[in-house]
Order: sequence, then structure tokens, then C-alpha cells
Amino acid sequence: MEQVTKSPRTLQEAIAYFADSDRCFEYAKRLRWPDGNVVCPRCGVAKNSFVKTRKLWFCYACKKQFTIKVKTIMEDSPIGLDKWMAAFWMLANCRNGVSSHEMARTLGVTQTTAWFMLHRIREVMRSKPTKKMGSGGNSGGFEVDETYIGGTPKNMHIGRRHRHMMGRGTQYGYVAKTPVQGIFDRDMRQVRAQMMPNVKRESLQEQVFNNIQFGSKVFTDSAVAYDKLKLGYVHEIVNHAERYVDGEIHTNGLENFWSLLKRTLRGTYVAVEPFHLDHYLDEQVFRFNNRKDGTRKISDSERFKTAMGQVFGKRLTYAELTGKNDSPRHETTGTREKNVPF
Repeated sequence: MEQVTKSPRTLQEAIAYFADSDRCFEYAKRLRWPDGNVVCPRCGVAKNSFVKTRKLWFCYACKKQFTIKVKTIMEDSPIGLDKWMAAFWMLANCRNGVSSHEMARTLGVTQTTAWFMLHRIREVMRSKPTKKMGSGGNSGGFEVDETYIGGTPKNMHIGRRHRHMMGRGTQYGYVAKTPVQGIFDRDMRQVRAQMMPNVKRESLQEQVFNNIQFGSKVFTDSAVAYDKLKLGYVHEIVNHAERYVDGEIHTNGLENFWSLLKRTLRGTYVAVEPFHLDHYLDEQVFRFNNRKDGTRKISDSERFKTAMGQVFGKRLTYAELTGKNDSPRHETTGTREKNVPF
């Protein structure tokens, strides 16, 4: 077979490219060790020998074998690299996400296996900001807004609808939904989204204080929860009861993100429980933040490489994902999805 020297640009090219196990292995190897110096992921020593027939290395320092999956999100997975690469490509580049049923049909695995793979990929996409956004040179400012994720009351069974009633609203009232707060950086065109335990002033403003440097321009709606931001920021408000845009004062950048998020949740994933909502937020934030680099559009191949470049040093077990252990990740989560281990 003629070797393809350039990276794939489309899903069709990616499937054909990674179908060759040797080529797929070499691609993953170059991605993990760009300088070609293979280092043991357990002890960090670069003294090893390669077992070609089994595609693994033997480390002379710790006397243990290791594969290219060790200390990555794919560790202990029997799924081949070719299927993992295709799954990464699809989730990173499908704008409205990929359901586990569609992924199962595409890869030829069970639905539960595909569901677990997708959640591990979302774990890779999770970003952990280490510093606040904004500086003296930030002229565009930041948009701050919140939304609510949950089912539509009229589509629920009457028993469930009554259990979740909050006693206010229109014909059916409001169902208890999960609040999500977002912060949009107009200059960098980047967004941060976070599940919130409530929409009280202390909770919402704390996230603003933790993510935006003092003195920056902040734009919100007229929600009373943001009334103290003027003490540390240049705070501008737009009253949505009167208008949605008042010059540069608006939150339309975040409204765009909320639209993409809800289209994905309602159209592709249909029913997402609060227990796993943070994973789906990570997925949508990743795609949104990697759509452009300034004015240049980021290609599917670049977005795929960015996702694959983050697999190292991360781990998500099935027990942790389904809440069957004591992980602090699930201490304050809600209802769990029902999935049977494979």
C-alpha cells in the first residue's frame, strides 16, 4: 500500500489514513514523542527496547512493558488506535456532536462502549484555566450571562412534571433546571462555561472574580445578581426588557454559544442528566474555542491534533464516570444516567 505522507484533511481521508495499523501507530508515536526519543511513562527513563511484533516497549529501568496507551486516556482500552482516532476526529469536528448510537454503528462497537469512549474524549477536551482573563490591553471586554439546561415541562410525564415543579411560570410552571454560567472574551473569542449550584449573587459573582481581572469591562443583562460588579469592574448593563443591543453593550456572543450548546443537547443527545452535563459542556467549549485562531479558520485536522495532543496524563475509569466510586467529582452531582457496564 502506498504510504500517505500528509495528514488527513477530511473524515474520509482520516478513516483511510488510520485504517493502516502501522501508519496509525507511527502517527500516534510521533504525536507522543515528537523528538523520537521514547521515554517510559512510568519511570521517565529513555532506556528501552521495542518489541515490533507486539508494538510495545520494555523498559530496562523499571523492568516493565509499556504501550503507547499507557498514561493516556486510552489506557486499558482493548479498542484499537484506528477506532480511537476516528472517534476523536468525529467528536472534535462534528458541530452538533455525535451520539453514542451513531458512534457505535460507525465503529462497529456496542453502544455502551461508544458511550464510554465519547466521555473519555470529553475528559480530554476539558480545559483547566490557570489564570484570569483580561488585562490593560483588553479593549473588547467580557460578556457574562447564565442559562438553564433541562427538559421542557409539556414533554414530561405528568408524574415527573409535578415532582420538579417550582410553583412559578406559565401554563406548567418551571421545571427545576441546571444553571450554567458563561464568560465570553470578545478579544480572544474564547468562552468559559461552568455548571452552577445556584444563581445566587455570591455564586455568580464569585465566578466572575475568579476568571476576570479587576478593572476590565464587563457586560451583563439587568439581573440583580450582578449588581455588585461595579465595585471592581467597568460594568455595563443592557435591559433585555427594552432592547438586546445598546451600542457595544450586549451579550450576543454568549447567546451564540448558548444556541450552539442547546442545539447539540436537544438535537443530538436528546436527554442529558445533570450528573454528566459538565462533560457535554467541555465538549462544546472545546469546539467553540478551537474554531478560529484570530481571523484564520482552524481546520478539522488541526482541531483533531489539538484534541489528540491532550490525551497524555489523563485518566477516566468507568467506575468514576458512573459514580460507583468515592471520587469527589460526583459529590454534588444530580441524577445519574443508567448504563450497563460492558
